[in-house]
Amino acid sequence: MDNFAFIIHPIDTYDATRKFKFMRSWPEKVIEGIIKHLPPVKVSHITGVKSPYNEVEGWFVGCPLTTQQMMTLPEDFVIKKIIKAGKLAEKLGAKIVGLGAFTSVVGDAGITISKNLNIPVTTGNSYTVATAVEGAVKAAELMGKNIKDAEVVVIGATGSIGKVCAEILAKDARYLTLVGRNTERLEGIAEKILRETGLSVRITSNVKNALKKADVVITVTSSVDTVIDAEDLKPGAVVCDVARPRDVSKEVAEKRDDVLIIEGGVVEVPGDVNFNFNFGFEPKTCYACMAETMILALERRYECFTLGRDLTVEQVEEISRLAKKHGFKLAGFRSFERPVTEEQIERIKENARKSLAKCGSKDI
Repeated sequence: MDNFAFIIHPIDTYDATRKFKFMRSWPEKVIEGIIKHLPPVKVSHITGVKSPYNEVEGWFVGCPLTTQQMMTLPEDFVIKKIIKAGKLAEKLGAKIVGLGAFTSVVGDAGITISKNLNIPVTTGNSYTVATAVEGAVKAAELMGKNIKDAEVVVIGATGSIGKVCAEILAKDARYLTLVGRNTERLEGIAEKILRETGLSVRITSNVKNALKKADVVITVTSSVDTVIDAEDLKPGAVVCDVARPRDVSKEVAEKRDDVLIIEGGVVEVPGDVNFNFNFGFEPKTCYACMAETMILALERRYECFTLGRDLTVEQVEEISRLAKKHGFKLAGFRSFERPVTEEQIERIKENARKSLAKCGSKDI
């Protein structure tokens, strides 16, 4: 049977204790000190991923490092740990391995990891971008906004992912602003968009100013610090945060009940899939990066489909086509590791109306 593996890691020490239950009462620092030295583990066997064209199985392989450890431990140590997880995937018989969460961010975004494994590696970024754009457009619709008339902002537009998001959005949006630190590179992207779509986009290096009128925001910077704070957004704004680490401050969720923050789309997986592991999603749904690995296995495309920091519109369109072929589709939204319900969106929409009414605006 065709198959795959996907490397995951604990977001924090609480996640680690879900696997290692005996650690639950231990102090956080003690847990971090111990898991740093643990070998990778097979977390679960995935069954039932089935499309009209093929059926595959897979494995979740755990790389025992928290997000904080991925970001702060020496890069060489972290990469070696991820490679060991990849080697375990090989031993399980996987024909391709996907990199989840921060395992796809560390170092050169999978290139070194790929060079040290005998099976293809993909970061899942192509399908992540596809569902991020689709999710942002869908979320905007639920908030009463049409992408064609909305003020759309892409933060981090000079990066590979931001550039591709901008190029895709430019096909539908009429009001598009690109934000980045390098004005010269922004001008080059703006010129390319003008040539290919006829859309004249605005460019700026000032995030705060760009956000003042923004209706829909996709943010994907490489900043280690948050770039969007609670006071930056107007009521009713929709923000899709694709960045890791996050660009949106947690205080936005705590202080603003009139804006919708999502972290990309949740994907519905075809077939009677059983992940045999609870990562906080509804049954038969997963992250887009996980789905990309499954799609490639179903298609028997055992190749490094998305690797490194270069990304093209063609890649995103190709994985979107394959996703539709095999029955993958957008199933919902997540925000700060929690599902976003339709009821929550309606509350945010109503709160936005009230906020706008106070300042005399009728945007929603």
